[in-house]
Amino acid sequence: MTMLISANPYQDLYIYYLSGRFRPGSAFDPDHYIGCWEEGGFSFLFFTRPNLPLVEKAVAHLQDLVLLDHYHMTYDQWQGGDVTPQRIGRFTISPPWYATALGRSDTTIILDPGVVFGTGTHPTTRDCLEALELAFSGGIPESTLDLGTGTGLLALAAARLGCPRVLATDLTLLAAQTAQRNVRLNRLSRQVLVAQGDAEKFIDFTSDLVVSNIHYDIMKKLIRSTGFLQKRRFILSGLMRSQAARIESTLAGLPVKIIKRWNQNGIWTTFYGEAG
Repeated sequence: MTMLISANPYQDLYIYYLSGRFRPGSAFDPDHYIGCWEEGGFSFLFFTRPNLPLVEKAVAHLQDLVLLDHYHMTYDQWQGGDVTPQRIGRFTISPPWYATALGRSDTTIILDPGVVFGTGTHPTTRDCLEALELAFSGGIPESTLDLGTGTGLLALAAARLGCPRVLATDLTLLAAQTAQRNVRLNRLSRQVLVAQGDAEKFIDFTSDLVVSNIHYDIMKKLIRSTGFLQKRRFILSGLMRSQAARIESTLAGLPVKIIKRWNQNGIWTTFYGEAG
């Protein structure tokens, strides 16, 4: 049973698409501002109210920035569907604007995704949650490394399953900020630490389990690293069919074994494996 207890704070999104990296400094904190997402050499500013004059003024005072376009869409359009409570395996994932009535066996995660993708609806996220349950069925790891954490969902799931130390990382500042907010919402700050940075710089951190739902171009480098081979267990996801075949070929030449693979709709692949 679920009940709406407050309005979704992101009902309408106003998005400003810029060429260049938007770096206005910490003083830029206007009302209704969600944050900035950087992708390559472009920036996307998100607001919950229209703010075109403010954005134009900010762009005019910063070098090498051009306002290319701006959009208005609903939150559900941005996320690709309704963001409502859902059950995935043992987990119940609920946005904070819902109250969810749960049984004693539920593993509950309160998730405010903001404008970051990672609500649990994507096939790779669902498979990673199932892979986490499988990994933990063989004993709770003392530490977990979640590379490319996004909203922090998989890191929170590892903590909810009992892992005492979880390091969650993401290259994008807005994603790291979103994950940190979700850690606080779930009161898991003693178990989960969030850091911003390149996944390749964190792979050498000591952990029993590494979880990586990340771009192929990054993953192909991670699995060739010394740090990866020091992990007892691994979950690799975010791979399309041809990419998965190349990752599996590389893993075949390493001292590891694939315990289970998931394939969704012939497109997305997830691997769970252990040190050989």
